[in-house]
Parts: sequence; C-alpha cells; structure tokens
Amino acid sequence: MGGDGPMDVCSLLDEARCGSADALGRLLELYRNYLTLLARTQIQRNLQAKADASDLVQEAFVEAQRGFGNFEGESEGELMQWLRSILARRVARLVRHYGTQRRDVRLERRLSQQLDRSSQALERALEDEHTTPSRAATRRESAVVLADALEGLPGAYRDVLALRHLEGLDFEDVAARMGRTVDSVKNLWSRALGQLRRRLNERP
Repeated sequence: MGGDGPMDVCSLLDEARCGSADALGRLLELYRNYLTLLARTQIQRNLQAKADASDLVQEAFVEAQRGFGNFEGESEGELMQWLRSILARRVARLVRHYGTQRRDVRLERRLSQQLDRSSQALERALEDEHTTPSRAATRRESAVVLADALEGLPGAYRDVLALRHLEGLDFEDVAARMGRTVDSVKNLWSRALGQLRRRLNERP
C-alpha cells in the first residue's frame, strides 16, 4: 500500500474523520515501514536493542487510533509529523523503563527531534547519493517511498544504509557496528545503493 498517491491519503483522511475505522487502519498501514525504520534507529541509539521496532510501531498505531480525533492536520507531511510525535512518546516511555529517568518532556522533545532528523535524512538520501527517485516519490512524501523500498532489501543492505544515512556514521563506525571490515562495508554499501536505485526505478 506504500505506493498510494496523495489523493488516496486525503480520501482516507476524510473517511477516517467521518468515523471509518477501516479507512483509519488502511491509512496508518501506509506508514508502517516508515515508522519501523525510524524506530529501529531510535532503538540502536537509546535502547541497545532492548525493544522490538515492530512492537513500538504497533503501540504507536494503537495510540494513534485512540487519539485520531485530536489530529487537525490536512497534509501527508502533517500526518507523518503527528505519527513521529506519538512514536517519540513510546520510545521515551521505554527509555524511562530501562533507565532511571522520570518523565521529562525534554526527553520526549529530544527523541522527537531525533526522529525528525532521521526522517529528513531519509529524504536527503534520495539526493546525496544520486539515487534516482521514481515518479512515486513525486506523488508521495519521499521519505515514505524510500522507507518502503528499504524494507524490501536484504537485512544487511538495509542496515548499512540506515547506519550510514539515518545515523550519519562514517564507514569505520559502520564497520564496527556490523562486525565487518571497512572495505567489506564499503562494498556492501555500494551494492545496497545499487539495489535501492533499482527498486525505486521499478516502482509502478
């Protein structure tokens, strides 16, 4: 469903506001890959793999369904920002659970800012490495299109691209995180980019 256009998003938004639980569920599913990718990044940064990204996203969806009446945005970008803020709250709760911090709005704000930066990094990845965006990226928010394409890659490809572009690590740090040599990481990254380009260009 990640290839639906903006008119589909607007239609689903309208139907969801009219009380359609089915439309709301379909709307949220459009962003599962996008939020899962962002959640994985936050887990690596803050939780040392003590949580599951899919579980975090599912919890965020439950909160979004309960609080959808409070969403006042009209665009896909506003919806994505709202979903990122919900995800940030779920991550903050887990950080407090595994640590000693009490509830602190500054923690939620910091995590929300990290998610925003990761989302922006997703969009820059379409340009910085000359990855040709498909026409789908002109119809949808490019970060969502890219997240859908990344989700279809082999795990190692997805990981090396996420570490390099979402977390902004240099090749030496990526190699340390992945337990590989620097040369093998550079080769893996190059192959991953090539496959990502093909997936984007093959989108209908």
